[in-house]
Amino acid sequence: MGAGGNMSNPTTKNERKKNPFERVPSSKPPFTIGDIKKAIPPHCFQRSLIRSSSYLIHDLILTFIFYYIATTYFHLLPSPYSYLAWPIYWIVQGCVCTALWVIAHECGHQSFSDYQWINDTIGFILHSSLLTPYFSWKYSHRRHHSNTNSLEHDENHVPKLEVKLKWYTKLYVNNPLGRLLLIAFTLTAGLPLYYTINIAGRPYDRFASHFDPYSPIYNDRERLQIYISDVGVIAIIYLLYRVALTQGLTWVICIYGVPLVIVNGFIVLITLLHHTHASLPHYDSSEWSWLRGALATVDRDYGVLNKVFHHIVDTHVLHHLFSSIPHYHAMEATKAIKPLLGEYYQFDGTPFYKAIWRDFNECQYVEKDEGSEDQGIFWYTNYNI
Repeated sequence: MGAGGNMSNPTTKNERKKNPFERVPSSKPPFTIGDIKKAIPPHCFQRSLIRSSSYLIHDLILTFIFYYIATTYFHLLPSPYSYLAWPIYWIVQGCVCTALWVIAHECGHQSFSDYQWINDTIGFILHSSLLTPYFSWKYSHRRHHSNTNSLEHDENHVPKLEVKLKWYTKLYVNNPLGRLLLIAFTLTAGLPLYYTINIAGRPYDRFASHFDPYSPIYNDRERLQIYISDVGVIAIIYLLYRVALTQGLTWVICIYGVPLVIVNGFIVLITLLHHTHASLPHYDSSEWSWLRGALATVDRDYGVLNKVFHHIVDTHVLHHLFSSIPHYHAMEATKAIKPLLGEYYQFDGTPFYKAIWRDFNECQYVEKDEGSEDQGIFWYTNYNI
């Protein structure tokens, strides 16, 4: 599942042959956001509550089916088969729950329907169920979209300059075992730690957390909803506690806990690979503009998971330009804008399990090109170059 390839990505044969490490242009684009919008068929901007709900119901049905099979039949299997059945359940349930997380993400962008109260209600329930503070994430993610690839103001996966790395960084990033452990830690603990202590997030002058209503991430108008987000997560934790008292902690871990870890891993993986690539520029305040930052993302190919994840992985460039376009129009809209974007559009079809290993090695910090010290344009590099 998700071995890569190009089975559902809207790319041409010539685009697939393009060197994915060829730098995208960092100069001011010869087109405007208005030009891009005109290239997209108008119906792509239309949101349908019925159609969006059909995807939600589809994913919920699959979640229940996998849950029912695991709780009804797995204990009847002889031990060799049960040891195989549980990892299969964890993977497929984790993938479907990732799809539910993505639908909640669309709710946060108001692309689920035309009704904000419906979007926020569904998003709040889905994200809380997956221990994501909905409104907290919604507001920080909105600032990420407003400041993409700004070294000073982007909200997550902000690259560091070499001078800001710890002295021991090169000891583990250039060591295969150290890199493997770092990737494992990032995928399993990265998202909870980002929510809790803002790890890999924008540096603030004081403690920042998605659970703190008075965190510097938020303004006064948003603080009440941060409390609501906390209540949602606490309610789910309490529910899990009550279930553990009746069913046992092992049951909760097997049915809910391991799939949740897979969800968190995929969300980190998806976000990281969209914004971490040797061909993409980052900008300081002297060069950054919203359009240049939004264009400096890369579409990826996760094979069959492209569809499972509602095309969040292979239409991300479009998503940063028009985040209110629902996922079921994103493929058509992406195909429509690629001729206009030209070299400003970046796609990398490397299978994700190879890409994460490669990009953790190639993208260790950012620096300016030699001879361009007066420009605020930075590119990924590593200690081996």
